[in-house]
Amino acid sequence: MLKGIPEIITPKLLMLLDEMGHGDTVVIGDGNFPAESVGKNAEVVRLDGHGVPEILEAILSLIPLDQYVDQPVMLMQRCEGDNADVSIWQTYFDLIKKAEARDESSVGFLERFEFYGEAKKAYVIVATTEKSQYANVILRKGCII
Repeated sequence: MLKGIPEIITPKLLMLLDEMGHGDTVVIGDGNFPAESVGKNAEVVRLDGHGVPEILEAILSLIPLDQYVDQPVMLMQRCEGDNADVSIWQTYFDLIKKAEARDESSVGFLERFEFYGEAKKAYVIVATTEKSQYANVILRKGCII
């Protein structure tokens, strides 16, 4: 065990986050996210029994967001005509502000299939059992300065 590492972060996930370089991405997928099929070229880490907000908070405590892009965080845009509850996004905005002192403008939105396309480029995909729809997040890692 190590001091200061959130207990939700597994040894494998800690190693992968450490291996990531500037510009690499990590996806945190909700329970409906096709982690295994999208993550064929990435490392997939399962954190069953956990939701996206607690994992997002833990990861943001360990890695910086890319300071050289306007939107280092991407969310999956709600599909047209879908009225799914996306109130979880406010939790994300709050966690990002707490960790990085950034506002909602640092978060972008990608159409569902664009999101999948970007997720296929990820270094690591974290699969969760989050029940909220449209709870998927892509984080672009920055530099420690």
